[in-house]
Amino acid sequence: MSGGGRRSDPLATLRRINTTRPTVVPGERCEMCAAPIPEEHQHVVGLEDRSLMCTCRACYLLFSDQKAHLRYRAVPDRYLSFSEFAFDQASWDDLQIPVGLAFLFRNSVQDRMVAFYPSPAGATESELSLESWDGLRAANPQFDLLLADVEALLIYRDDEGRGAFHCVLVPIDVCYELVGTMRMTWRGFDGGQEARHAMADFFATVESKSRPAEVAQS
Repeated sequence: MSGGGRRSDPLATLRRINTTRPTVVPGERCEMCAAPIPEEHQHVVGLEDRSLMCTCRACYLLFSDQKAHLRYRAVPDRYLSFSEFAFDQASWDDLQIPVGLAFLFRNSVQDRMVAFYPSPAGATESELSLESWDGLRAANPQFDLLLADVEALLIYRDDEGRGAFHCVLVPIDVCYELVGTMRMTWRGFDGGQEARHAMADFFATVESKSRPAEVAQS
């Protein structure tokens, strides 16, 4: 090499790259800022595409104002049970759900209530008429506690779909978790033993976290 310039040492260059490279932290990361997050973390919902994003605590708090006009909304962690749930077979038939489980939530972008039920193919939407929801809401005024986009009303029957109806208000990410569990465990026509055990564990967890909803004032 002509001239008096310094020659580059490839080994020195590699050492410099290795010492300045940021440390890779194993595990999940916040989908907004890429910060490491624990296995148990919080989520935000993308209102336009219904995407669910894993977030760190700092990013989660940016979207915790449920009345703010933002693209994302933080998913709260409350569970409410309704001891005076007014619902019967005719009400269930109006929802047009072929299985003994459904979750309902308000889509603020579409400005309507949406009903889904889990299936081996994932979350399947059922047509929910305005009349059906208005009747259900009139019979259960506590449903006005539901926060749009981030919470859902989980309606189900006990005794493998032959017993009484129950309703619990849950975070929307819990419903997606249930759908994922059903997809992974469902076998055959009726789901199989593994799916039934998974459902029993799921509802036991939901019930343990639930507290009674406040009685609506007339």
